[in-house]
Amino acid sequence: MQSQGNLVNLPRRNFLHLAAAAAALPAVSRIARAQAYPTRPVHWIVGFTPAGGNDIVARLMGQWLSERLGQPFVIENRPGAGTNIATEAVVNAPPDGYTLLLANLANAINATLYEKLNFNFIRDIAPVAGISQAPLIMVVNPSVPAKTVPEFIAYAKANPGKINMGSAGIGSAGHLAGELFKMMAAVSLVHVPYRGNAPALTDLIAGQVEVLFPSAASSIEYVKTGKLRGLAVTVAVRLETLPDLPTVGESIPGYEASSLYGIGAPRNTLAEIVNKLNKEVNAALADPKMRTHSQTSAARRCRDRRTSSAS
Repeated sequence: MQSQGNLVNLPRRNFLHLAAAAAALPAVSRIARAQAYPTRPVHWIVGFTPAGGNDIVARLMGQWLSERLGQPFVIENRPGAGTNIATEAVVNAPPDGYTLLLANLANAINATLYEKLNFNFIRDIAPVAGISQAPLIMVVNPSVPAKTVPEFIAYAKANPGKINMGSAGIGSAGHLAGELFKMMAAVSLVHVPYRGNAPALTDLIAGQVEVLFPSAASSIEYVKTGKLRGLAVTVAVRLETLPDLPTVGESIPGYEASSLYGIGAPRNTLAEIVNKLNKEVNAALADPKMRTHSQTSAARRCRDRRTSSAS
């Protein structure tokens, strides 16, 4: 090999080897980053206030991921605009796996509610993993003179436009479940949107609204302790945890509603990172201990919220 100023004469074979190695460097670097991921805290953004179903799901799964991957998964609550604020924050984040979105039914619904958004959810958010399909519970303040769905329908028809129906926000799963109920039961309820299930539940207990369709995770302890009266679950079959509570469909044939939870990341996030997160989430969902822990932790969060509200 002879040097001539800044030029180096390389045999053709050596040059081809170097070129091949240089071409492989980006792939090697990408795989190395994915194997090392995460090397710092991961921020998981939730579009609702703390203590609701979305928040509970994210914190339980975040704890699992923190333990399995060795870095904190920090839950950030950014409520507002039906989760659009949270979604846009993730869309504009670097696609490095360190900013995630708690995706939910509202993300699909918002495409029909808002004429113009600063993002396209399907295009701009990479799907990472599905977590669960979650039941909702139709709950009322104990002062409401109805103990069953038929009794509530009769009460609502006797008081058209006078009963307030809270929700976690416009376009939330509870909002649509309530609107479906109104349509199929032919009743008139006044929708009162909140920034999450937690403040809506607080006002329901206080009697500021009369009925709500919150996630089971956020409301089941209120039903069990008598703080709220459960009338029915919104899914097709009764819940194991509330076997005596009927489904709405038992009174209104064909009625069914639920919420969905999943993880999204900015588009162009490395496939290796997406696959790594997907693998760990699926491992969590397959672990019976995770299910038991989730139910216990959800109940504890509800009790903690009751204590905080009372103080």
